[in-house]
Amino acid sequence: MTATVERPDAVAKAQGRFSYTADLWAPGMLWCVLVRSPHPHARVRGIDASAAYAVPGVHAVVTAADLPPDAYHGTVVADFPVLAADVVRFAGEAVAAVAAESPHAARLAAEALHVEYEPLEASLDPEQAFSGPSLHPDGNVFRNVALRHGRPVQARPDGSPIDEVVVEGLYDIEAQDQANPATDAVLALPCADGGIELHASTQWPHSDRDQVAQCIGLAPGALRIMPTGVGGSTGMREDVGLLAVVAWLASRTGRPVKSVVDRADAISLGGHRHATRLKYTHRADSNGRLLAVEAQIVLDGGAYATTSPEVVGRLAGCATGPYMVPHAVVDVWAVRTNNPPAGTMRGPGVTQVCFAYEAQMDKLAAALGMDPVELRLRNALSQGTMLTTGQVLEGPTPAGELLRAVAEAPAPDAESVPGLRRGTGYALGLVPLLGIEGADDSAAATVRLDHGVVTVTCAAVEVGQGFTYLVRRIVHDALGVPDAIVLPAGTALPSAGPPGVGRHTMLTAGAVDEAARDIRARLLAPVAAQYGMTAALLEVRDGRIVSYDGLVDLPASLITEGIEVAATAGACRARHTEPLDDAGQGDAYPAVAFAAYRVVVDVDPDTGAVHVVDVTGAYDAGRVLDRTQALARVEGAVTLGIGLALTEDLPAARLHGPTAWAQPTSLDVPPVRVALWHEEPDPGSPLGAKGLSDAALTPVPAAIAAAARDATGLELPSLPLKPRAVAMRRPGLRA
Repeated sequence: MTATVERPDAVAKAQGRFSYTADLWAPGMLWCVLVRSPHPHARVRGIDASAAYAVPGVHAVVTAADLPPDAYHGTVVADFPVLAADVVRFAGEAVAAVAAESPHAARLAAEALHVEYEPLEASLDPEQAFSGPSLHPDGNVFRNVALRHGRPVQARPDGSPIDEVVVEGLYDIEAQDQANPATDAVLALPCADGGIELHASTQWPHSDRDQVAQCIGLAPGALRIMPTGVGGSTGMREDVGLLAVVAWLASRTGRPVKSVVDRADAISLGGHRHATRLKYTHRADSNGRLLAVEAQIVLDGGAYATTSPEVVGRLAGCATGPYMVPHAVVDVWAVRTNNPPAGTMRGPGVTQVCFAYEAQMDKLAAALGMDPVELRLRNALSQGTMLTTGQVLEGPTPAGELLRAVAEAPAPDAESVPGLRRGTGYALGLVPLLGIEGADDSAAATVRLDHGVVTVTCAAVEVGQGFTYLVRRIVHDALGVPDAIVLPAGTALPSAGPPGVGRHTMLTAGAVDEAARDIRARLLAPVAAQYGMTAALLEVRDGRIVSYDGLVDLPASLITEGIEVAATAGACRARHTEPLDDAGQGDAYPAVAFAAYRVVVDVDPDTGAVHVVDVTGAYDAGRVLDRTQALARVEGAVTLGIGLALTEDLPAARLHGPTAWAQPTSLDVPPVRVALWHEEPDPGSPLGAKGLSDAALTPVPAAIAAAARDATGLELPSLPLKPRAVAMRRPGLRA
């Protein structure tokens, strides 16, 4: 693509002038504060709101008794109560909410409201879910996939016995908070027709509308949701309980009601990456060919299901990595605990398993005395090979090319600082894109040209990923107009699904492109006829209409000024898939993407501090629509991966508050060098592009850990790499 379009939100966000949902205001607005349980597990014996009502300025208090009996929500399973009635299942779960004239009054009322709890024994270790008491009527297992693929390899093709090399490993990964730049917020406006208009930090307004409407007893048509100023996202914002409470209060009081989640609550409420425990056994022959992989993987789903069942399905087929594995026995569970609910964070599930299977590949290489890159190349998937789900990879599968690219890229020149140890690590990752296991992923868009002004209408939400910029680029390239107006998303439009896993890059952008090109073909037809050629021989480039032979060179305004025309692309759909069967087999993934990294680190052996010196990546991009934006997605993914690998200690943040938790800063993230954009258009994507964010993240923590192992010789089986685990113990020093 070629264009001079600027990203519309960039300057305002950089200068702090961008309006997020938390900045909204309405005349007569009340403020809502939720009352949350301090206990991870407790019975609610009673709620006394009299002291809360005694606070001046309080207009309403809502508890579970005020809501419909089916006020439960959940993206996959509706098991999450808007407000806990009889039992709270995690510290931070909401039991009531107040609406008052000011934030101060609302906070005072929330503190005054008396809730009588009977503390119960909490189950915080996910392995307790299998033997401990049931924490919910639905049981303690959200989903289990027992994947069985192939048969054990007993001998070589010539019948001779196989000399097996076996390595085992037990790995742990802590939860990671999404840490969006702006926390969730919502403003509810009561309407004259009895409906409610919600302005919210939402990524999927249609799903939120349907869940909230049911929770507060409204018809879906009586609830309108407008995404407003979503402050970034590294995954879905699945919890609609806040939206439901604020909507109910607005309906009851007849006044606008606003609520903003502060950072401390955001950390405690969940939606984070699943904490995961993984046990692996890898078997290979003496030539480094994988024979079998066995894995038991337990994800801590927290108190409620949210998207845990989908995450299990997403990682199950990737648990053995981007490698040919003739025999696999993989058991994956997502289980219920009294921790905050987990959610869909970028690279859901696949980031955790990548850390484990890549550590296993390094162990195998060491046991075989083989170069770790060569071992990976010897087993890498290629086009026409098969995942352990039995799905044949028919599209581009450049796993080996990506790894070669980073391995052959120039290494950093600078030597390690005296006293530090330098290490180099490699990792190769695999992610499924789009909705999986039969999800009906589709997108629609309308492009309208009115006297030189182009407007684009679609329900895809701009959450900071640059989708609005991409749409303007597409329209510019198709029609030659200098800019386009992208109308706000909302529930008045057909659903585009949530952002993430490449959905808007692969489908919604394709719908916009299809509609814009439909208009272009209609407008170019008269020009083509005038010159005795077909419209296919003309293109719009840099604001000009030009022919393949250069004989036609006209201003693009010739076909746009004074014209009114519109086109709609009704359904750009992902390839049909099917659910995994009881053995974890099936054509479950519409598309997959790969990424590879080489990471260089310096480790202080005394303090255990790990400094990332160099990051070199290669990406299965399909087609790079915009290099600047693509690099931005990669840099964001690397930063996220460094946080998971080194700095983000979420359990400490929950225990001691946000100050105990650290995100990477610009000083922690070196420039990302791109060794290869592998551009082989994906046949299932209208524009040929693949989503970058999930694939670009997935191998980063694994590569950092590999580099730290190379520097120290330690096993380092847990993330984040805490200094006390990395420090190399010396005689006479205590651990």
